Amino acid sequence: MTKLTVLVGDCENGSCPTVYLTDRGTLAVQGEQITDHGRDIPARETMVEIPMELIRRLAREHLA
Repeated sequence: MTKLTVLVGDCENGSCPTVYLTDRGTLAVQGEQITDHGRDIPARETMVEIPMELIRRLAREHLA
């Protein structure tokens, strides 16, 4: 199982947009699934949407 560490999120109850650091050194994002994107993507992948402010906070708090 992949270990996830919360970097930044919009709430504390686990069901809001969140960016995680994985134990593999990658980022994982949690957000609303986009189903009407019109792109042809592999079945193992999905599109998620997270607020731009979450990315700004990530950059300020963890990437600066």
